[in-house]
Amino acid sequence: MRESRQLVPLHRLAVFEVAARHGSFSMAARELGMTQSAVSHQIADLEAELGIQLFQRVWRGVTTTEAGSFLFEAARRGISEIAAAIEVARAIGRRSQLTVLTDFGFAAFWLMPRLAQLRDRLPDVDVRVITAQGAADLEGALADFAILFGAASWHRYETVRLVEEDVVPVASPGFLGRHRLRSAVDLAALPLLHLERPDPDRWLSWGEYMEGCGLPDAAGARQVQSGLSFNNYMLVLQAAIAGQGIALGWRPLTDDLLRQGLLAEAPLPRVRTGRGYHLITMPGRTQQSRTTREFKAWLMDEFGVGATPS
Repeated sequence: MRESRQLVPLHRLAVFEVAARHGSFSMAARELGMTQSAVSHQIADLEAELGIQLFQRVWRGVTTTEAGSFLFEAARRGISEIAAAIEVARAIGRRSQLTVLTDFGFAAFWLMPRLAQLRDRLPDVDVRVITAQGAADLEGALADFAILFGAASWHRYETVRLVEEDVVPVASPGFLGRHRLRSAVDLAALPLLHLERPDPDRWLSWGEYMEGCGLPDAAGARQVQSGLSFNNYMLVLQAAIAGQGIALGWRPLTDDLLRQGLLAEAPLPRVRTGRGYHLITMPGRTQQSRTTREFKAWLMDEFGVGATPS
């Protein structure tokens, strides 16, 4: 069993450190706002408790003994580290945390590339991102905001639509160079990359895209199932980048990949619906603080929309 260390009162060590640093009880008293007599008593009590002499009295001041010099160096380092730790602790205490709930695709392809900009806008805020691929449970979500895709069906919440669903097929430039597309009818002969949809109303399917392009056989268009299926949009786009097939590309998730040349748009129609990404303010957790106002303003600026709630 370890023996507990017998520590002397820290305030006496603090007085000792100041006295040793100045080499004078009177100068220590001025720095500490004490009388010289009080400093002398604190040092005498410390020496008595330790059972060693810490100072030698010299003309016009004091100097540390060998033991006092050793203790002074340790006290100086310790007090300096404690002071630095206090500043860090205060800074941590002043920081606030902002938690955002969204889906994997939005987090990976839109939010992550812009986190540095968000940190510049909110340097004193720790941002926490939590993701859900399926329909999010807003009732149990421990988040300040949610950025979710859908048809604005969150009637109990304050919501702002950030961007409308805007879909066009995308693939790697090499894939499009090997497969000439003249119309949406040509898609039936290509390997299609599918996003599995636990909730059919949330995301456009290939069949619905073809219907949106005005194909006459809408029922047949819904049967398009050739290709690969994934339950995660990140995997869908990674497969497209790797040249494994052609995928449906949603704004704004594919914007950066298109700019970087990793993907290219197929020369096919764009399909828009009444769905889109919405910013949802979570009641009971989000207060109208500077942090929340700045986050909402930043998001509105990025999407170029007003803040009129729906």
